[in-house]
Amino acid sequence: MDSSRKWWKSAVIYQIYPRSFADSNGDGIGDLKGIIAKLDYLENLGIDAIWLSPVCRSPQDDNGYDISDYQDIDPMFGTLADMEELIAEAEKHHIRIILDLVLNHSSDEHRWFQEAKKGRENPYHDYYVWRDGVEGELPNDMRAAFGGSAWEWVPELQQYYFHQFSVKQPDLNWENPRLRQEIYDMINWWIGKGIGGFRLDVIDQIAKEPDKKITNNGPRLHEYLREMSKETFQKADLVTVGEAWGATTELAKLYSNPDNSELSMVFQFEHICLDQIAGKEKWDLAPLPFLKLKEVFGRWQKELCGKGWNSLFWNNHDLPRIVSRWGNDGAYRVESAKMLAVLLHGMQGTPYIYQGEELGMTNAQYEIGEYRDIETLNLYQERLEKGYTEEEILRSIHAKGRDNARTPMQWDDSEHAGFTSGTPWLKVNPNYKEINAAGQTADASSVFSCYKKLIQLRKRYLVFIDGAFEMLCEDDGDIFAYTRTDADSELLVVCNFYGNTVECPLAERTASMELLVSSYEEAGQPGTLRPYEARMYHARRS
Repeated sequence: MDSSRKWWKSAVIYQIYPRSFADSNGDGIGDLKGIIAKLDYLENLGIDAIWLSPVCRSPQDDNGYDISDYQDIDPMFGTLADMEELIAEAEKHHIRIILDLVLNHSSDEHRWFQEAKKGRENPYHDYYVWRDGVEGELPNDMRAAFGGSAWEWVPELQQYYFHQFSVKQPDLNWENPRLRQEIYDMINWWIGKGIGGFRLDVIDQIAKEPDKKITNNGPRLHEYLREMSKETFQKADLVTVGEAWGATTELAKLYSNPDNSELSMVFQFEHICLDQIAGKEKWDLAPLPFLKLKEVFGRWQKELCGKGWNSLFWNNHDLPRIVSRWGNDGAYRVESAKMLAVLLHGMQGTPYIYQGEELGMTNAQYEIGEYRDIETLNLYQERLEKGYTEEEILRSIHAKGRDNARTPMQWDDSEHAGFTSGTPWLKVNPNYKEINAAGQTADASSVFSCYKKLIQLRKRYLVFIDGAFEMLCEDDGDIFAYTRTDADSELLVVCNFYGNTVECPLAERTASMELLVSSYEEAGQPGTLRPYEARMYHARRS
């Protein structure tokens, strides 16, 4: 197969947070059977694959990112038979299933760790990272991402184990070849089940060297990734995406090398971290530096072209809703949601749509007692103790809290937005009567229809896959514009990123081009861009 024509290069992937997508049994929690019931909706949208946030068996200490059995489904979501049914039914709808795998650490309730604690001579002991020591005298001062020391004392072994995240998430020891083989066997088992790909959580941390205080991008990282790819991914026509917070464009070229030796692509987050005070936490809000946003997107587009592959996303299960974050979720919700979609989907890479993004779902402004996310609740207490006012704290939570993305999917205007017949695990956003799937799927002017059109265009024109990127109007403080050009055609995207009417400097250029999609239904003036107006044009090259 020509590597430049991999199926995932023209694909659009849809992320589902299963707990919040569709509840089939009335317990208030979304499940696999609920997803199966919504496959017609997803086929209508036109997506090619579903990335499922973690569904493997887990004590749910960290929303399923603490796996206790990689080859079973958590009862919260159903059974392994339900998963097999989902894979088979999705295939009938021309949709592949992407599994979220956590290979940096397991749950402390995993069989491997239970065995590892039985003794230093146990064959599973070396599946984890241990250091000899004395209780109270830590191996070093490394901190865990969730707070506290990264070392946990086990009295019966007189040893510490290493955990980069929760104390219930001991890190796996990738230096052990037996562990690596167990992981490869598990991945191949899932491939045998018909899985279409994998999203790999914090994969840049598997080659940690805690004695040297190295957590991500360890010296053996790419060696491990190449070995894993050879033993697993290259045996099937899969898409693989690695979460890599520390990725630079140079590292991304290694991860997503077109020779297929490692991964298809990575998630990098440079653009997502721009609207916070430098050197502070995400809660310390700052205006979006628009020119910097353009610089970041432009650099990733230019530097990976022909040498790697981009992931394109605004939202995921950890991020606020983009229309509330960088659009306008009030008077111009529809127009700004479409603008953000057009801006992203014209670029080179594989677009990811997070559930509800295609409806223009918004952030929810709750009282503190209505939130469920542990990060949010901890932040509230910590900042109260530091002297922040409740108003200041809630402003940050309303802007950046993870529950913004986790409110139940808004299917219709019935009770609980049609998500469940029971009591939802997290309150539904009160605007569900105005914003829901039932009200948009047949409406040609809806946000849903805009996303559907963009997905269709990506499959119609090869320039979306191959076209070279060129940023236009680089120093313009309102307009995000660029071209994509290949031997046959040119794509031109021009977006007014803000809420004022501005002059369009590209009017002459667009005069001879075909308008493919716009964020407004009624035609505007070529020389003017209305608030949040986006236009995508196409022209054949003679």
